Amino acid sequence: MNSHLLKSTVVAALGGLLFGFDTAVISGTTGGLAQIYQLSPALLGVTVASALWGTIVGAMLAGIPGERFGRRDSLRIMAVLYLISALGCAGAWNWYALLVFRFIGGLGIGGSSVLGPMYIAEIAPAKLRGRLVGVFQFNVVFGILLAYFSNYLIGLQRFERGEWRWELGVAAIPAALFFAMLFGIPRSPRWLVKQARIDEARSVLQLTGEENFDQELQEIVQSIHLERRQAVEKLFSRKYAFPIFLAVSIAMFNQLSGINAILYYLNYIFAQAGFSKVSGNLQAVAVGGTNLLFTVIAMSVIDKIGRKTLLLIGSVGTAACLAGVAIIFFTAAHQNLLLGLLIGYIAFFAFSQGAVIWVYLAEVFPNPVRAKGQSLGSFSHWVMNALISGVFPLMAASSGGYPFVFFSAMMVLQFLVVLLVYPETKGITLEGMQKKLGID
Repeated sequence: MNSHLLKSTVVAALGGLLFGFDTAVISGTTGGLAQIYQLSPALLGVTVASALWGTIVGAMLAGIPGERFGRRDSLRIMAVLYLISALGCAGAWNWYALLVFRFIGGLGIGGSSVLGPMYIAEIAPAKLRGRLVGVFQFNVVFGILLAYFSNYLIGLQRFERGEWRWELGVAAIPAALFFAMLFGIPRSPRWLVKQARIDEARSVLQLTGEENFDQELQEIVQSIHLERRQAVEKLFSRKYAFPIFLAVSIAMFNQLSGINAILYYLNYIFAQAGFSKVSGNLQAVAVGGTNLLFTVIAMSVIDKIGRKTLLLIGSVGTAACLAGVAIIFFTAAHQNLLLGLLIGYIAFFAFSQGAVIWVYLAEVFPNPVRAKGQSLGSFSHWVMNALISGVFPLMAASSGGYPFVFFSAMMVLQFLVVLLVYPETKGITLEGMQKKLGID
């Protein structure tokens, strides 16, 4: 680890902070938006999901500028989208304008969810890759915590009907900072090799502390030459079936855990259980703090314990906690245990799926289709996110604990799939991963 590698990782991962902030900040605005725009549970779901549909488009298309302009310069585009969204939401003149600007923010979220981990994975030495790509997830959960804390502080100012504008608009500050700091980090060495800028790629590998930089450069060059010989490689072919399954399944299970539905509607869940707005905001901060703490713990052990073991541990813990939440809503009793169960759920999620997903997506595809494959995984993640988050208010309003029963069952299924199918990827170079997965 050296200062240049650390700086590049932290700056690229700021896209994750905005990702987390923009997705979680909506939790504090649902009550105000529903009242001001007289939104039914269905329209509230549309409001929350509007950004998520933007993430789907952003994730699908991120590979195009990522390949053409490079990962770093494409992240600058994402920073501009974040900035436009924050300022637009703060000044939205009606509900439809709000939806448009949330959709624009979603484009930035989806794009950065692909480009940020990809950039970090491509500059990180194999032995540090899990922890460094994990910094992106750390920033996602740090952004979530900041969003909850920001909502709490803004709520204390009693802006009344204009409170939601401040909550959504404050994201412009980190967006502007992200854009400025991206001018101080190097390009991805793998992208530079693709552009035949070999000397620049060697300089970046040296700068970021790669011990055997000449050997690593040769492996990258050979991988890129293979890609060129394969011309326009198709992602959806038989030889990539296994990496596609891994990417799509881990992305879908990530959302089938219920994580973002719970994070987006956390204040709503506490309100359903009888907590006040202020106490709900405070308990949301506690949940966000737990998320951050256990993400840090996971990052410290992910390259030792491995990705697969973390997923297995998380599957068991999240399934048990979600079952407990379901019981509380079915029985309308023991509400005092709700916060503890949600904190336990977040702890297990952050220690497993939360820390693993972006690392795994950045690892399982070979060079010729990495951008396309990572876009597919992110796309699957956001489609499932949008669907679940869009219908959650309707499900929760009519069926109480059933959504949590469903989420718990999905975590049991995830345990079985990971145990029987998933390979371990720790400590393997991106080029070596191709051999491990049996890709010719």
